Amino acid sequence: MGQHFSSPKKRRDKRKTQTNVVIPGQDTKRQRLLQHLSDLLNPKSSPPPVSSTTSPSPLEDTAIDDAHAVQHFDHVDEPSFDEDPDYSARHVASGRLYDSWTAVIPTIIESYLQYLTETTGKLLAGCVTPLFSCHGGCEPRRSSLLCLYFDLLLRSGLFPTAPSQPRIAISIELLGFYRALFERSCDSINALASALNTHYERRGFRLTTREGKIVQEPFRRSISHAVQWFDVLQIHVERHVENIIGHCRQIVSKNLDRAQSAEETPPSTIPPSSDRQSPPSPDLCASILVQRCPACFAGTTFGRPLSEGGDVHVATDGNFHHRHRRSAGSCPPFYEPMYFIPKAQVDEVGRRVGRARKRSPRQHRVIVPDEAIDQCEASYEAADGNKRKAAMDCFDDTGIMALICRHDIPLFFANIDTPGEQQKYSIALLEHLFSLLPPAATVVVLYDISCVLDRSLSKYDILNDGIVSRLRFATTAMHAYGHEWACQLTYNPRIINGLGLSDGEGTERLWSRFIKLIGIERASSRERRIWLIDRHATAIGLEMRSDLGDWIRRRLKKGIAEQGSEAQNVISDCGIGIPELRKQWSDQRSAQLSIRAHAPARLKKELDTVLVLQADVEASDRALQAARTIIVQGATQDTLDALESLERSHDRLLNKIDALYTSLNIPDKFPELHGVNLEFVRTLLMARDLKISIRKRAIGSFFEWDKLDRAVGGNQKALGTKLHQQTRKAIAKRQPALMSAIRKFNKYCERLAELYDASSGIPLPSPLPTKLAELRNDQSLLEDVWVTPSVGEIPRWLEDVDVREGIRAVLKSDRCLEEQWRLGMEADHMCRWFGRELCAIELAIRLPENSKYYLVLQQHRESLAKLQERWPNPLASAVRYASHARTAVTVATSLAHAAATSLVLQWLPPILCDVPADALSEDDAGLALDPDPIEDILDPAQIALADVLEDTESPPITNEEDSGDAENQKDSHNVDTPTVDTMDVYSNVLIACGVYVRRVRETQDGFPRQTFEANDYERLASPTARLNDTCINGCSALLYSEFQSSAAAQCAIFSMHDLPRIRYHAEDNVLWRNISWTRYWEKTTWILPIHRPSPIGHWVLCVIKFPSKQLLLFDSLAEQKPWKQDIKVTEYSCTLRLLTVRRISPDSFLAFPRRDLGSWSAHPIICEPLQSNGYDCGLWVLAQVAAVLRGYDITNLREGNMIAFRRYLQSLILSIPLSDM
Repeated sequence: MGQHFSSPKKRRDKRKTQTNVVIPGQDTKRQRLLQHLSDLLNPKSSPPPVSSTTSPSPLEDTAIDDAHAVQHFDHVDEPSFDEDPDYSARHVASGRLYDSWTAVIPTIIESYLQYLTETTGKLLAGCVTPLFSCHGGCEPRRSSLLCLYFDLLLRSGLFPTAPSQPRIAISIELLGFYRALFERSCDSINALASALNTHYERRGFRLTTREGKIVQEPFRRSISHAVQWFDVLQIHVERHVENIIGHCRQIVSKNLDRAQSAEETPPSTIPPSSDRQSPPSPDLCASILVQRCPACFAGTTFGRPLSEGGDVHVATDGNFHHRHRRSAGSCPPFYEPMYFIPKAQVDEVGRRVGRARKRSPRQHRVIVPDEAIDQCEASYEAADGNKRKAAMDCFDDTGIMALICRHDIPLFFANIDTPGEQQKYSIALLEHLFSLLPPAATVVVLYDISCVLDRSLSKYDILNDGIVSRLRFATTAMHAYGHEWACQLTYNPRIINGLGLSDGEGTERLWSRFIKLIGIERASSRERRIWLIDRHATAIGLEMRSDLGDWIRRRLKKGIAEQGSEAQNVISDCGIGIPELRKQWSDQRSAQLSIRAHAPARLKKELDTVLVLQADVEASDRALQAARTIIVQGATQDTLDALESLERSHDRLLNKIDALYTSLNIPDKFPELHGVNLEFVRTLLMARDLKISIRKRAIGSFFEWDKLDRAVGGNQKALGTKLHQQTRKAIAKRQPALMSAIRKFNKYCERLAELYDASSGIPLPSPLPTKLAELRNDQSLLEDVWVTPSVGEIPRWLEDVDVREGIRAVLKSDRCLEEQWRLGMEADHMCRWFGRELCAIELAIRLPENSKYYLVLQQHRESLAKLQERWPNPLASAVRYASHARTAVTVATSLAHAAATSLVLQWLPPILCDVPADALSEDDAGLALDPDPIEDILDPAQIALADVLEDTESPPITNEEDSGDAENQKDSHNVDTPTVDTMDVYSNVLIACGVYVRRVRETQDGFPRQTFEANDYERLASPTARLNDTCINGCSALLYSEFQSSAAAQCAIFSMHDLPRIRYHAEDNVLWRNISWTRYWEKTTWILPIHRPSPIGHWVLCVIKFPSKQLLLFDSLAEQKPWKQDIKVTEYSCTLRLLTVRRISPDSFLAFPRRDLGSWSAHPIICEPLQSNGYDCGLWVLAQVAAVLRGYDITNLREGNMIAFRRYLQSLILSIPLSDM
C-alpha cells in the first residue's frame, strides 16, 4: 500500500503544563527591598516634591537600554491595568518606567542646581576620571556600565536615559541646546539621533551589539527618553522657582499697598507650593494671567463699560489640523499641562449646554435680526457644531481651541475631541478666564462666529448672568466681511466703539507658529501631543511677552500714526464736518438695523417659489409659441385643439401665480412696497441675493491671492509647490463664475435703471467693477442692496460717496484714538508689573532659604533686566523703568533685612589683659597712663620698648570661669548692643562668561599694587573652593575702596602675612617696609586676618579697637578653644610690637601717638557657628571686614548668601580695568 507517514506530535504549551512554584519568603524579601529602595529615593533630609507638578511623560516606546532596568525597579503602588483588557505587558512596563522616573526626578533637583552653579559662565571640563560616590576604604570595582550613580551623573553634566542602571548618559549641555532648538523650531528627536549616529560613524565610531552587529538606530530611544525626562526636571525647577517668586510677590504687594502705614510685617518662610490659579485679591487678576500678559492683566482698576471697550480684549478660534491618530495610542500620564484646561471641565460645560438647549428659549433683546444671523450661521462651518471636520474612526483628538489676548499671547487651550467645533469649547475657555478675573472685570471676545455664540448665550441659560453682563462679542476683523451687513454693524471691530485696532486675528498668527508640530502630533501618544503643544506654547508666550515693547512701538507707528493721519486726510478732503458725519452714521445704523430692512429675508422662500414658477411659466409660453409657429401650418383639427388647450392651461397657471403672489399679502405686511412694480421688486431681490453671493466669492478670492502674495513676497511662511498649484487652480476655477456673477449683477443694475420709478423712493444699486484689483478697493462691495423705500429725501449716507468715505474715515480716526488710550494703559501696566516683579525676584534672591535656587533666580533677574531695555516706549520712558528698578532694589533690600532673623548674641565673660606696672620700664608706664592718645607725641628717644616687651613674659590671661577669685577679676567697660550690617551683596553686575584674564590693580587708596591671577579668580568663581592669601588681601583692598566712609577711614587693614612676620621676629626694617603703607598709628581700628594652618587651614579675623580697648575675634565656626591663643598672640606679639616698632633711617625716627595700654577686654564676636561647610571661612572673614569698614559690628550675611557674596567679589575684580601686562 506504500509507505505510511504520520505527522509529528505538537509540542505542549508550557503555559498550560507548567506549575508556578511559590518560593518561601519571597514576599517578605520583596517588601524589604522595596522599603530600602524607598528610603534611598526619599531620604528624610531631602525636600518634598512640589505637589502641583507631575512628572513628564514617556515616549511611546521604551528605550532598549532601559528594558532590564525596569524589571528591577518595582513599586508597591503599581498601577493596575486589569480594568482595561487591551493593556498588554508593554503597557505595564511603561507604567513602571514612568513611575520610576516620577520618583527619581524630585531627588536630583539639588544635584542639577549644583551642576548649574558650577558650570554657568565657565568652560566645561571633560569627565576624565571614573565616577564614584564612595570615599571610604572600599575596594573600587569597574563596571561595564558607562555611569552608575544618578546624582553624580547630574553633577558631572550627564543625564541618564533610564531611572536605574542606565547604560547611556547624555550631556546636559546637549539637552539644553536641544531644548532651545525645540523652542525655536519643533520636536526633532529623530533628526538629532540620526545626525549624531552619522557624525560618529564618519569619525570611525560605531555602536555594535555583543555579537558585533551594527545597531541601526542606537540613539533614538535613549535621546527621546532623556529629552522628555530632562524637560520634566526643568519643569520641577521652574515650578519650585515660581512658587518662591509667587510668595515673594505677595509679600511685595502687601508691603507696597500699605507703604503709607507704619506697620511692617516680615516675610514668612516660603511655603512648599502656592496657588497661582486663584486671584491674590478681589481687585486683581490671578497671577497666572498677569505673568502671561502683564499688559492686559496687571492693572489695578477694573469695570470699564463694555460700550467703551471693556477692560480686556481676547480672541478665540479652533484649529482642526492638530489631530491625533487613534492608532498612535497613549502612554501613562507624565505631565500636568499649564495651558490646557481639564477635559472634565469642558465636558461639564457641554452637558450644561445640552440641558439648556432642551428648555424653551428665554426672552432676550434682539439687536441683529435673526434672519441675518441665520445667514451668517449658514455661511460658516464653525457655526455648525455637528459638521464632521475630521474622521472620528481615524482620530480620537481632532484639534485644539485657543484663547489668546489681544497681543497674540496664548492664555489657555481646550482639546477638541468631537467631529465639529462645538460651542462648549469656547464657552469653557471663557468661563475659565472669568474665574481668574476680578468680579468687576469686563471682557470683549473676538470670534469668527461671535454673532451666533452671542445669540445662543442670550437665548439659553448657559452662562450665569454675572458673566454674560460683563461679556461683549465681536467678529474678527478679516472674517467680519463674510457676515451679513447688519451683523457687521453690531460685531465688526472696525465699526463698533471701544475696540481700537484690536483685530482678533492673532489666533491665525499663533497657528502659523504651531504648523511645524502638526505632523509630529499625529504620530505621538496622546499625552506627548499635549506636552509638545503646551511646552511650545510656553516658549512662544515668554517670547511674545518679551516683545511687548516692540509690539506697542509698531502699533504706535504702523497703526495710530499712519492710519490716523490717513483718516484725517480723508476727512479734510470730503469737506463735511465731523458732527454731520457722525449724525449720518447714526442714521445709517438705525435704518440698516431695522426689522423692515430685513423684511425681504422673511419672504425669501415664498418669493423664490413665485419666481421659480414664473420662470417656468415664461419658458413654457416660449415653448408654446414656438410649437404653434411650427405646427400651425398643415395641422389637423385635433392638433389645433390640443394647442388651444395648452394655451388655456397656461393662462390658468398665470392666474394662479398672480393669486399666489397676492396671497403673500406683501403690500399689507410691508406697506413700503405697495404700488411697486412686481418686476422691479423681483429684479431688486435677485440683485440683492446675487450681490451677497458675489461678496462671499470675492472675499474668498482675496484670501487666496493673499496666500499667494505671502509665498512670493516671503513675509510669512511660503507655500509648498503642491499647495501653490492647488491655490492657483482654485483661483482659476472660481474666477470665471465670479466674473459671470458680476456681469449678471451689472445687467440687473441696468434693468433696474430702466424700470425705476422715482416715486418709489428705493435707491438704485451701483454696478461693480469687473477687475479684482478695483473690486477689492470698492467699498460698495460691502453694502447690501437697499430694498425698502426711503421716506422723504434720499439720505446723504446713501447717495453721497463723499459722505460714505467721510464716515469710514471718522470711524478709523475713532479707532485710532481708542487704541492710543489703550496702549497708554497697557504701557502703565507693563511698567508697574516690571517694578513689582523685579522687586519680588530681588527679594527672593536675598532670602537665605532660597540660596539653593540662587542661580536660577539670578537668571530670572537677568531676563527681567533685558526688559528694561526692550520695553521703554514713547508712552513709558526709560526713566520710569530705571526709577522702578531702583525702587525695587531698595524695597527688596529693606524687606530682606526685615525678614532676617535677628542675631542672638551671647557674649562670653570678658578676658582681662592687664599690663603690670612692674613689668614695664619707666617709659612704658608713662605710655600706659597717657590719657591722650592723639595729641601727645612720643619722643624718639623713648621708643625703645620693642626688645624689652618681646623678652617680657606674657601675663596670664584670666577668665571668670577659670578663676574663683572674684577680687582679681577686673570689670571691663559696658558693652553696647552690637550693630548688624545692612550690606547688599546681590550685585546687578552680570558676570561675563568666558575665560578670565589676569587683572592688576595699581596703587590706590593707600593700598599697594594687587594682582589677581586666573587661579585666584577661579577660587572665587567655584562655589566650594577655599580662598588663598591673594583673595583675602586683594579683596580686602577692593572692599576698602568700595566702602569709602568715615568708618573705613579709621581702619587699618593688615596683610595676613604681617602676623607671621611679627611672630617669627622679623627685623624692624622688614616689618616697617611691609606695614608702613597702612599708617596704622593714625587709625583707631586695626583689622588683622589670621590664618590657622592646622589641621586643614582656617581663616579668622581679629578687630582691635583702641577707643574701647577691645579685641574682637571673629570665627565663623565659633570655636572656643583656639581663640584665646589668637588673642594672646595678637595682643602681645602684634599690638605692642607695632606700637614700638621703629624705622631704621639715617635721618630721624618717626614720631608715634601714645596709646593707652591699660585694661583690655577680649570677646568672640559670635558664639554660634555661621558656617557648616569646610570651605567658606575666607568668605566669612571678608564679609566681616566689609561690616567693620561700613561701621557695623557684625555681618548680616548668612550661609545661604555666600554664593551671592562670591559673585559680588567677582564683580569687584572684574571692575578692575584690563592692563597690557
